[in-house]
Amino acid sequence: MKVVILGGYGVFGSRLAELLLRDGHQVWVAGRSIEKATTTAEALGGKPLQLDLRGDLSALEALAPQVLVDAAGPFQAYGEDPYRLVRYCIEHGIGYLDLSDDAAFTAGIAELDRAAKAAGCFALSGASSVPGISSSVVSALAGDLTAIDVIDTAIMPGNRAPRGRSVMSSILGQVGAPLRLWRGGQWRQIPCWSNRRVYRLDKGLRRAAWCIGVPDLFLFPKHFGAGSVLFRAGLELGSMNAGLRLLSILRSKGLMPAGRFLVPMAQFVARLLQSLGSDRGAMVVEVTGRKGDEALRRRWTLVAEAGEGPYIPTVAARALIRRAAKIAPGARACLAEAGLSEIEAAMADLTVRSERTESPCPSLFRAALNERWKALPASVRRLHSVQDMESFSGRAEVVRGSGLLARLAAFFFRFPRAGSNVAITVTKLRSDKGETWERDFAGRRFRSYLSASRPYHYKERFWAFDYEQELPVEQATLHLPVRRGWFLGLPIPRALLPRSESREFEIDGRFHFDVGLIAPLGGGLIVRYRGWLIPDAAEPGDPA
Repeated sequence: MKVVILGGYGVFGSRLAELLLRDGHQVWVAGRSIEKATTTAEALGGKPLQLDLRGDLSALEALAPQVLVDAAGPFQAYGEDPYRLVRYCIEHGIGYLDLSDDAAFTAGIAELDRAAKAAGCFALSGASSVPGISSSVVSALAGDLTAIDVIDTAIMPGNRAPRGRSVMSSILGQVGAPLRLWRGGQWRQIPCWSNRRVYRLDKGLRRAAWCIGVPDLFLFPKHFGAGSVLFRAGLELGSMNAGLRLLSILRSKGLMPAGRFLVPMAQFVARLLQSLGSDRGAMVVEVTGRKGDEALRRRWTLVAEAGEGPYIPTVAARALIRRAAKIAPGARACLAEAGLSEIEAAMADLTVRSERTESPCPSLFRAALNERWKALPASVRRLHSVQDMESFSGRAEVVRGSGLLARLAAFFFRFPRAGSNVAITVTKLRSDKGETWERDFAGRRFRSYLSASRPYHYKERFWAFDYEQELPVEQATLHLPVRRGWFLGLPIPRALLPRSESREFEIDGRFHFDVGLIAPLGGGLIVRYRGWLIPDAAEPGDPA
């Protein structure tokens, strides 16, 4: 098969050319610089071609390749006519693939779908690690799940891996800018390169990663019907991650413009530090969902050894070119176009290892309640089944105590002010350590941090206070009495513990709560709030 790779002398393009030549294809290494194209082609055994996506494209018509792969980028910088090359390929019956990691470019290619179908050829954008590989992995992991709660993907290259200018430009252009994420059935906004998570990848291999924009964030919510979609990236060296985090903070506060002007400096620093770290890279895709009443977390982990991580972004394109005759005509994002078995076969000659695992993933209350969980009504189970981040809104009545101790406690813990028909939103965030609850009563917020304890109990922390609460279930109602407490880790005498008259229940299919806190030593009511909540989750929509 004749294949032209635009940007074929770049970091990823040259590796794709090498893999396709191994497969026996005729490969033309193309780009604006005929000198670089010739050098790379001679080294690999391909043929050079001078081609500028903004210039004369007639060389393609004369060559008549079956497939063109755009590995140049950065795709977000393709100007006012970003799909000029794609249209040319469609008009001349050339199959088109690209390695785009830009969400707008990858999603926008669908505007050419009718033309591609009429021409009987394909144009797939994002035939790279994301969404090309990640979507195939999600499709395989989701399998027989009845619902997908969270899709969490991360890519963490080794420090010795080469970094192309387009990749650096993409990262530095995003860092600190607003990033839209679909979490808990809502579009939420955070600064790019925030929301750190540490991934355990292999024996002795742990990497930290931060949220950054890729096509998956835009495409996966609707395509897979997922409740939350997250993507993170991380560098091996902590100093480089810290620099990006500082840049993110400065830009998010308006103290620095977009960071693309830092690309030359970043390339210099990367070369300076390239001898440090390792040549081990990794990719992780996690799908958390439900199979019947059971919550499961399925994970696909890829570890690339011996510096072969930079081949991974080319594997999806290699797999697709192997099955080019089976690709349906049309222009679209590259979503699960190849099966995971085809993806893994396309990396079989690389020094990489992949594995799949599955483990139970019960929520905090599901694990604590054990067999009592099934005695709860559906709306109560729903509120305590959050796997990532989710909010619930409703109305409440709030009564405050009048005693001095009660007033001091309510002020110290920022409990809500008295009122009727008060708007309330409860936002829950799950982490490896437990759950964070933020309650917002008409703008007055207070947080608590929940973690596991002994069976049928959980711990809740307010500032320096920790309280252990029991979880008895009586007549389909969950009660929450306080049993033990600590201040700065020191046990609180039982006589000084507040009394909790709190319960959760269902009325007409809707979650209801009645939370009452009584001060110790006869201090009277601190606060009582009662009301109802419903999930804020909605169908995926356009994040723009």
